[in-house]
Amino acid sequence: MRNNDVLFEIANEWFRNQNWKPFSFQQTTWKAFLQGKHGLLNAPTGSGKTYALWFPIVLDYIKKFPDYKTKHRTGLKAIWITPLRALSQEIKQSAERVTRDLETQMTVGIRSGDTSTKERAQQKNQMPDLLITTPESLQLLLATKGYHKIFKDCSAIVVDEWHELLGTKRGVQMELALSRLKSISKNLRIWGISATIGNLEEAREVLLGPRSAALENSVMIKADIKKKITVKSIIPKEIETFPWRGHLGLRLLEEVIPIINHSKTTLLFTNTRSQCEIWFQKILEKHPEYAGEIAMHHGSINKETRIWVEQAIRDERLKAVVCTSSLDLGVDFAPVETVIQIGGPKGVARFLQRAGRSGHRPGKESIIYFLPTHAIELVEASALQQAVKQNAVEDRIPYLNSFDVLLQYLTTLAISEGFYPDEIFKEVKQTFCFQAISRDQWQWLLNFLVMGSQSLHSYDEYKKVEVAHDGKFIVNNRGIAMRHRFQIGTIVSDANLSVRYQKGGYIGSVEESFVAKMTQGDVFIFAGRNLEFIRIKEMQVYVRNSTKKTNKVPAWMGGRLTLSAQMSELLRNELYKVSSNTPTQNLPAGSPAAPLPKKERTFASQITEGLGEELRALQPLFERQQIESIVPKPNEFLIETFRTADGYHHIFYPFEGRFVHEAMGSLLGYRISLLGPITFSLAFNDYGFELLSDQEIDMQQVIDNNLFSTDYMLDDLQKSLNATEMARRKFRDIAVISGLVFTGYPDKGIKMKHLQSNSQLLFDVFRDYEPDNLLFQQAFRETFEHQLEEGRLRLALERIARQKVTWKQCLQPTPFSFPIITDRLREKLSSEKLTDRIKRMIAVLTKK
Repeated sequence: MRNNDVLFEIANEWFRNQNWKPFSFQQTTWKAFLQGKHGLLNAPTGSGKTYALWFPIVLDYIKKFPDYKTKHRTGLKAIWITPLRALSQEIKQSAERVTRDLETQMTVGIRSGDTSTKERAQQKNQMPDLLITTPESLQLLLATKGYHKIFKDCSAIVVDEWHELLGTKRGVQMELALSRLKSISKNLRIWGISATIGNLEEAREVLLGPRSAALENSVMIKADIKKKITVKSIIPKEIETFPWRGHLGLRLLEEVIPIINHSKTTLLFTNTRSQCEIWFQKILEKHPEYAGEIAMHHGSINKETRIWVEQAIRDERLKAVVCTSSLDLGVDFAPVETVIQIGGPKGVARFLQRAGRSGHRPGKESIIYFLPTHAIELVEASALQQAVKQNAVEDRIPYLNSFDVLLQYLTTLAISEGFYPDEIFKEVKQTFCFQAISRDQWQWLLNFLVMGSQSLHSYDEYKKVEVAHDGKFIVNNRGIAMRHRFQIGTIVSDANLSVRYQKGGYIGSVEESFVAKMTQGDVFIFAGRNLEFIRIKEMQVYVRNSTKKTNKVPAWMGGRLTLSAQMSELLRNELYKVSSNTPTQNLPAGSPAAPLPKKERTFASQITEGLGEELRALQPLFERQQIESIVPKPNEFLIETFRTADGYHHIFYPFEGRFVHEAMGSLLGYRISLLGPITFSLAFNDYGFELLSDQEIDMQQVIDNNLFSTDYMLDDLQKSLNATEMARRKFRDIAVISGLVFTGYPDKGIKMKHLQSNSQLLFDVFRDYEPDNLLFQQAFRETFEHQLEEGRLRLALERIARQKVTWKQCLQPTPFSFPIITDRLREKLSSEKLTDRIKRMIAVLTKK
């Protein structure tokens, strides 16, 4: 057996042969791993973190088997978990480079949703030495009979991009899988790789388990590498004083072309797949010379196209790729020199992650351009400049008591070899997510598996697991086992339909809700092509190519992001900088805002003096906002009211993100309704929310009655109809994950309206007959904690309580309110009609 110094020299020599020098964090990781420690490696993207862990895994094999060059020991030795399939090829190439150059004979394999049936069958007979897989595919391995034999000699598991999994149910999946693997593989070392987040210590605790032996024997290694990030904003030549969402971006398309031309390869990141399709189409429409040099990449495009695009980037065959979060994470695309972010990324971490796609090499500068889709997003651009200067980091909040994921996991164990409840309870209790699970809750879950819940025990379809005479919980029904394997996973979306050419050829997948609105002959844009809809048959959408022009693009659920807590705070601070330069109109609360006197308007033209270029560019907008209302100061909470033909508008500006605003609007609407009978419709964006009514609210009464109080907040939220409806929607996902509702076999899925009605029926049954049902309660808890962001809502209300409420009775819509009131129109009008209507509104407002 070789000593560690000899092993380190093998690694150092390999680095010398590449004309590289290992970083100290890589060497520290090698040493800790070979000493048998667990750990969390905190390293920026493009810093060589892959080699920090592949090397010690291979060196450990060399240490155990000195005759490694002549004799190959087969069997799984290490697992590398990646959250994105797109990363797999890159990680595989790094591993193969090490194993080949060190002449180890070790094999490297990938197992994910993209792996062919033939390859899976080969892996079943003989697993590779090093396996790269996803959280879902790891669960599928645990659903395999004889999984103990697969994992028993596994000595390492690396969870890459751990910060991406933390705070999601996929992270809970990983916690449960690790709890099982720790028991099977006695010499297992667990390592996570994470970008910088605010709660790194907690991230390590979630990975290794609180109060666990693994946590005691672990290290935190931080790569002390300063990555230079340069943010450049694309500023429109003209700033509209009445901005609205979405229209500005494409107007700036010509500003993007020189950036693409001056870079080897450029990635254009959009926040949604629909936006990705539109930008790709418009660039080619205006610049057909890019045909063959520009591509598109998002999760709904077929696997072959995605892999081709990734390889074409590496081979420097593409000038630009329009993409979504499908290319966010650690893929090492050396030729990428520049990144363009289209629209506000809504979070600091996401923005920095995307910036890191360029200059993806140690010591290289990352350059990212910010392109606003409406004028106020330039405030976000300014906030992101500050985030980069301050090295800002965000927390990722882990899930607690995700009983739906636990039920899925227990069923997974039951369909493979079965499980003994006492043994698994001890393991589950050691995870972060379920550290507080009680014996009563555990018994409820076991009863649920065997009998269905209390109110469903008469229905055999909910009785999935049987108890053997020795107390083992096991699934004997092959149909149940097969259906469960199809449904393993925690990402629930609208029912996906395959899009195919009538003569064969798979293009990708769209959601049912989009196709449901289509009739034969309709043309839509998808995967960069104009496609004519022919028909739907057995969850397949049949199409043909079309030469007709169209603006119709598929929309996918979950596309709208919300401002993170830290991004909200940075944004407010940028606005406060503007307000501190702004002259004040000394008017009593509730008085109409008057135009500024000429002398003050001259002063107003200097409100952006000394500020960054993004805020300076917004001077016309801030001037107009100051004339119609105010730009709030740090100690002010702004409320605006005005009347239009649509009714009485009451607008509130917490600047806390759309999720918090949805909750706060719901809460405030309910509390106002207690003062007197009134009905509202609610609209919101990342900056504020609107209550629109056919009668005027007595705003002074709202202020005097302290309706922004945190007292009875949860009770009042629950009583507002919106919260129950949101919990009902959340329950659909919980019902799918837990296995209460089956989504259907591949290509023969259940229609979304049936899935929705099935889960809604169950929700109503539990509400009326079994309100203590853990899954029913979980729907409300997740609605409050994750969707309505109860914690942030409470903090926002506490902040408002400390501020002076400034109520402005305006004569017309203000620049700040305009994006909110125009968003409401989107639901009623087509995109062409919407544009015309908004142009008319702006013309009227500007004339006034």
